[in-house]
Amino acid sequence: MAEKNDKGQPGSRGHGSPTGTGGLLTPTCHETPKRRLFVEPQKFLPVVFVIVTIAGLWAIYAVLHCARLLQLGGWRGNGPIDEAMQLRGIWQTIVFHYCTALLLVCHVRSILVHPGEIPENDPQWEYLPQDGRSGSNWVPMGLQEMKRTGMRRHCKWCGKYKPDRCHHCRVCKTCILKMDHHCPWIYNCVGFHNYKFFFLLLLYSALDCHFIVWTMAESVKQCYDDPSTPFSIMFFTLFGETLAFFLAVLVTLFFGFHNWLMFKAMTTIEFCEKSLPKKDGEGRGHESSMYDLGCMGNIRVILGENIFLWFFPCSRPKGDGLNFVSEETRLTKDMESGKGIRRRTHQKTQRANHRRNAGELSGAFTPDLVEQRGTWVVGRCTPRPHEEPWLARGEELRLG
Repeated sequence: MAEKNDKGQPGSRGHGSPTGTGGLLTPTCHETPKRRLFVEPQKFLPVVFVIVTIAGLWAIYAVLHCARLLQLGGWRGNGPIDEAMQLRGIWQTIVFHYCTALLLVCHVRSILVHPGEIPENDPQWEYLPQDGRSGSNWVPMGLQEMKRTGMRRHCKWCGKYKPDRCHHCRVCKTCILKMDHHCPWIYNCVGFHNYKFFFLLLLYSALDCHFIVWTMAESVKQCYDDPSTPFSIMFFTLFGETLAFFLAVLVTLFFGFHNWLMFKAMTTIEFCEKSLPKKDGEGRGHESSMYDLGCMGNIRVILGENIFLWFFPCSRPKGDGLNFVSEETRLTKDMESGKGIRRRTHQKTQRANHRRNAGELSGAFTPDLVEQRGTWVVGRCTPRPHEEPWLARGEELRLG
């Protein structure tokens, strides 16, 4: 029996219904209901928690540290103003609010900017129309990621062919272009169009936390040295310093990981896929990526072409998120692939010639054994009179 959607109608592209033979699930042509922002309040709680944390750290640093250095209000003593302390307060206040403002802009843009999805009503990406046949036989020239069967990847939930680096997010209920991961702290997926904002969010978060830790240490020491400091001021100052230190360590490690991914031209999902062991138990490794453009090229892919706008939440990378193969990537890939093929062919030829020459010199039967997925294939040769005749036909010989 076909599944029904919320309106009781059978068939929903994204759920599929068993049709045809063999129990295969064939998605229908109905549109998948897309997630609307901020309609699930419980999933917005992590965003609220982040905003409250930012506001709390700002209040502690501005009131208990910057105001003390600037000697404002109750922090003003009876004596003359300490100009050196006031100067430190001025530049520290400016730098802190500059980093905090950029942090907030990046956070808001990471939340509001859609990461990108597969185009609607485009025949080249439609998997199955109403008649159940493929709507398009056209395959993009730069398409790299295919199934092991050689067929194009498709999403059974959205009923569309997947571009390279595209994955389905079950939280957002849609396929995300160049999906990195779903982040609950921004209530959004991190993908092609908002990855730069997320990357800068990590950068300014790490800078802000480190700046608080290293500059507010002076206020912590002042609270410790002055026995007349009220308990509330001492508590909140130490609390802010501890919280900033804890966040600085976590965000710095996460930001360093995303820097490594950027230089390797990988996403978090691709890193996890390459980390999975093969069937023979060996890891896949992270030495190279087919999308690698070199150090500067990989940075421009994330931060944009204009180097003067790299650290500002604007000037997103060029492209549409559907094609990631350029002349540089294709040239590098083809050259490396060609070298590998020539090297393997040359080695096989040398081994075959060596075995053939050794067999002719000894006068004995020396078959050429070639390993093909666990099966040893006996090469053609001329057996001695007492040998079995089937050895001359190049049939399979399974050893062990």
